[in-house]
Amino acid sequence: MKIKYFQDTDTILVTLRDSEIADTRDLDENTLVEFDVDGNLVSITIEHATERANIANFSYERVAIA
Repeated sequence: MKIKYFQDTDTILVTLRDSEIADTRDLDENTLVEFDVDGNLVSITIEHATERANIANFSYERVAIA
C-alpha cells in the first residue's frame, strides 16, 4: 500500500495494489475509487484532503498476526 499527499492540489492518493485501472467510479464529488479488470479495488483518491481526512493527524499501526 502507498499513500501520497499532493500538497499543491490538497489530494490524497491511496494505492492498494499495483494493477492496471479498468474502471473509475465517483463515490461522491470529491472521492474516486478505481478497480482492476477483476473488480479488485486498486486506489482511492480524496480531494480537499485537509478538511475531509484530517491529514495533520495521520498515523498508522501495523498489527502482527497472533
